[in-house]
Amino acid sequence: MSTSAKQKSAAAILLLSFVLSNNGHSANQPAAEARSPAPSGKYEPATPRQIDPTTLQGKLVFGYQGWFSAAGDGSPVREWNHWSSNRDKPDATNARVQMWPDLSEYDADELYDTDLKYPDGSTAKVYSAWNLKTVMRHFRWMRDYNLDGAMHYRFISRVASRPEYRTFYNRVLDNIRQSAEAYGRVFAVQYDISDYDGPSVVQDIKNDWKSLVDDLKITASPRYLHHKGRPLLVLRNFGNSGGKRLITPAEATELINWLKRDAPEKYRVTLMGALPGYWRTQGSDVKPDPGWPAVFRSFDVVSAWPVGRFGDEAGARQWLEKVVVPDMAECARLGIEYIPAVYPSYSYHNANPAKVYNAIPRQGGRFYWSQVHNLVSANATMLYNAIFDEIDEGTAMYKVSPSAATQPVMPADRRFLPQDADGEKLPSDWYLQMADYAGRALRKEFVPTAARPIDP
Repeated sequence: MSTSAKQKSAAAILLLSFVLSNNGHSANQPAAEARSPAPSGKYEPATPRQIDPTTLQGKLVFGYQGWFSAAGDGSPVREWNHWSSNRDKPDATNARVQMWPDLSEYDADELYDTDLKYPDGSTAKVYSAWNLKTVMRHFRWMRDYNLDGAMHYRFISRVASRPEYRTFYNRVLDNIRQSAEAYGRVFAVQYDISDYDGPSVVQDIKNDWKSLVDDLKITASPRYLHHKGRPLLVLRNFGNSGGKRLITPAEATELINWLKRDAPEKYRVTLMGALPGYWRTQGSDVKPDPGWPAVFRSFDVVSAWPVGRFGDEAGARQWLEKVVVPDMAECARLGIEYIPAVYPSYSYHNANPAKVYNAIPRQGGRFYWSQVHNLVSANATMLYNAIFDEIDEGTAMYKVSPSAATQPVMPADRRFLPQDADGEKLPSDWYLQMADYAGRALRKEFVPTAARPIDP
C-alpha cells in the first residue's frame, strides 16, 4: 500500500472511531439534550408536527411511487399498472406485487375488483393513485405517524413518451400536492431516468420541469420542500450501471448546470443526486465512464442507494463503516451535504420468480432499526426512507397485510409477503410506527440504542 493510501485509510479509521465513540456528535455539533429516555415497550404516538418546508435538515423523507392504476379508475392509462406483470386485470398468475396492502381502511369508491380471491372466497380489490382520496389517506398516515413527507418518483421515460402517462403522473403529483397541503407534510419531485430510451433525456427533463413549474405551479405550493433557499429537486439513477439509462456524463453536466445555474431563476433548484451505492469509488453499480466521478461531486446533496447492497445487521454495520462514513468525509471535503438512505427489506419474487422469496428478511423491524441506529449514531442529520408504497420490491413502509389470512390466495410458487413472514405477529402499521421512532431519533428526541425501540 502506498503512503498516500495508508494515510487515507488511517484517516477513515480515525474518523469512524471518533464518530462512533462520540455517539455521532462532532466537536462542531454538540449533541442536543435528549428530551425523553429511550423508548421501550408499546408504541406511543406523538403529537403530529407541522413540518418546516424550508429545509431538508432534520427530516426523514420517504420515496413515494404513486404508480398504481386500475382499468376502471377513470384515468387515461386504462391499465392495471404495477398490480400485474402484463397490466391486465390481476389474478393468481400475473399478480406482480410482493406485498399486499392492508385495504381495511379504504372506502368502496377507492377500490377496484381484481380476479384474485381472499381465503374466504371474497374478491380482492386494489387502489389507484389517480384517486385523490387514496393519496390523501397515505399523507394522513404520514401526519398521524408524525412523518415528514415524500419525494415522488417521476419516470421521465413514461412522462416524455406516452401522453396518457403524462396525464396520469401529473394528476398523481397534484394529488400529492393537495395531500401535503391538507396534512402539513412536505413533498418534492425526483426524476428517475430508469430505462429511458428517448432522443434527449436532458431536453425532456428541462421541458417537463418547466411545465411543472409554469403549468402545475408545484414549486409555488407552500408545502413544496425547499433547501438552501431554493426548491429541492432530485435526479435519480444517473451513472447507474443497470438498465438502459442512456445519459452521458457530458449530458448530465449540461442538465445539472442548467438546473443549478443557467436556467431562468424560477426554474433553478437545489439539486440532490440519488446515486449508485458506490458512487464515491466508482464501484460495481457505476458505469465505468471516467466522467461520472466529477458529475457525482457536482450535486448539492448526495445520497447513496443501499437496497440490496447488504442484507442483515452485520452487513448494515459494514455499510456504515466502508461506505457511509467515508461518503460523509468526502462530502464534507467537497462542501456538499449527505443524506443516507435506509430500507426495511427486499423481495422481488412475484415480479421475477427467479428472484429469491423474502431475499432480505425484515426481522420484525430489527434490520431497519439497525440502519437507523447506525446512521443516527454517525451523526446523520437527515434520512431518505425507501420506499413508502413500494410493494413491488418489498420495501414498503405503509400498511400491509399482517398475515396470509388477510391477503389473496396464490399458488405455491408465487406468494405474497405478509408482516408475519419471519415468525413474529406484527400489526399492519408496524413500519409506520418504526419510522415515527426513526424520525424522533434523528431529531435527537431520544438517544437510540441498538435494540428495537418498541415491541408489538
